[in-house]
Amino acid sequence: MDTLNEILISYGYWGMGIAAFLAGTIIPFSSEVVMAALLATSTMDPFLTVVSGTIGNVAGSMVNYWIGTIGDMKLIKRVFGIKEEKLLKAQKFVEGRGAWMGVLSFLPVVGEAISIALGIMRANPTIVLISTFLGKFGRYLLIAYSVEAFK
Repeated sequence: MDTLNEILISYGYWGMGIAAFLAGTIIPFSSEVVMAALLATSTMDPFLTVVSGTIGNVAGSMVNYWIGTIGDMKLIKRVFGIKEEKLLKAQKFVEGRGAWMGVLSFLPVVGEAISIALGIMRANPTIVLISTFLGKFGRYLLIAYSVEAFK
């Protein structure tokens, strides 16, 4: 994983976007490590780093949403290795709250399940996209600000 992080860091903004995409999908990956390393060790613009991370992470979450639209819990569990209990909890959480729950897809551990549950529920994809963008942009902004503050 360290080698992958080093490769992604060497690609700058593109590497940040790719790292964030991977982290946004069901693949266990920490884009925060890549962002912190990029901002702490380079002269990259913090705002552009946040934007590239947000775009990649939102794209990854929308892949999860698409996976959810398949709607077959057994297939999702078998092919993607996501526990059915986790999906059911996420689905129960977002039911009645709607597509704006995408704002919470930045949360570790449950974020991908929230995105998949929104897909299963066929939540409005435009609202899911907007709410997911807001949540992930806010998280990356906070990370970038924190790294810059301690530089």
